[in-house]
Amino acid sequence: MAELSKQHWSAERYAETAHFVPAFGAPVVDLLDPQPGERILDLGCGDGVLTETIAAAGAQIVAVDAAPDMVAAAKAKGLDAHVVPGQNLAFEREFDAVFSNAALHWMRPQEAVLAGVARALKPGGRFVAEMGGHNNTAAIQVAFRAVLARRGIEALDLSPWYFPSAAAYQSRLEAAGFRVEEIAIIPRPTQLAAGLAAWLDTFCEDFLGALPPADRAAAKQEICDLLQPILMDETGLWIADYVRLRFKAVLPG
Repeated sequence: MAELSKQHWSAERYAETAHFVPAFGAPVVDLLDPQPGERILDLGCGDGVLTETIAAAGAQIVAVDAAPDMVAAAKAKGLDAHVVPGQNLAFEREFDAVFSNAALHWMRPQEAVLAGVARALKPGGRFVAEMGGHNNTAAIQVAFRAVLARRGIEALDLSPWYFPSAAAYQSRLEAAGFRVEEIAIIPRPTQLAAGLAAWLDTFCEDFLGALPPADRAAAKQEICDLLQPILMDETGLWIADYVRLRFKAVLPG
């Protein structure tokens, strides 16, 4: 059964506070190297910004995401987008490639996701993706643990995320039948122009939603206070401790 995050995805809020996500996706599109006429699945398409980029290369794109508001935004761009959780892919040998950016770490169980990707690909097809990697947002998660522990809650039990090491995820890919051509952990300190509090609203509803509504603002402020000496630079800019995992794997023909 798919384990879906409690996060409410608003395309408008995402565009305002997380526009850096597709902006950083260009190297993943380069690794995909989409070709004219290829049929490609964009897994976790979000609002479709990168989907448009792939389509501009002449590929035929099908886009899926679990969040209805994001899919609506992608459809508004004229894309062939559908509300489908990544754990419930039902495609059969349809695609030359599956692409995913900043989405896989929201999808559990991973075994269901990878099995669906393998089914969706034609023999010889490639799976190119970037996701959160080991130690992604480690400081933020430690701050959540500290603040929620004061309220008798274990934050790790609430986490919707899966941030694997390169070795761990290579093992998962190989167990699903893929041959891994390249895989790497990439530290990426990421500027949060909208601030940390806005980032918490956009990405951390699974944690904050465990608190009484009247306590959430105070908890967010405590988290920001804990992290300010670590994640805010001398100009007042928040820089999150992002770490990414990027890979290219092939389904043997």
